[in-house]
Amino acid sequence: QVQLAESGGGLVQAGGSLRLSCAASGRTASGYGMGWFRQAPGKEREFVASHSWPGGSTLYAYSVKGRFTTSRDNTKNTVYLQMNSLKPEDTAVYYCAAYRGIGVRTQWNEYDYWGQGTQVTVSS
Repeated sequence: QVQLAESGGGLVQAGGSLRLSCAASGRTASGYGMGWFRQAPGKEREFVASHSWPGGSTLYAYSVKGRFTTSRDNTKNTVYLQMNSLKPEDTAVYYCAAYRGIGVRTQWNEYDYWGQGTQVTVSS
């Protein structure tokens, strides 16, 4: 079992930055690919970014490419999402998730474990 805990959400003005963290814990917290998804009110959960294990590959949604960067510190079992040039349309609950396997993943049903989510609100 892997537990995921996100942190770092909050309220920011458009054009600002936030860094989300996702700490993984459990007996086998290492060895998992990690991803970020988000869900805005009234919308479906959407893929944001994926980061393979141990970290050679990343993939981003078109809407965030060039503005968001995912990184991971495997010594701390933590993955990060640096979000720059934030826009009001980035407002959502952001979730981190973990999966077993190689490569990157973009579909929510490919992920095995999920965090509780952290709210990101971008004001105009």
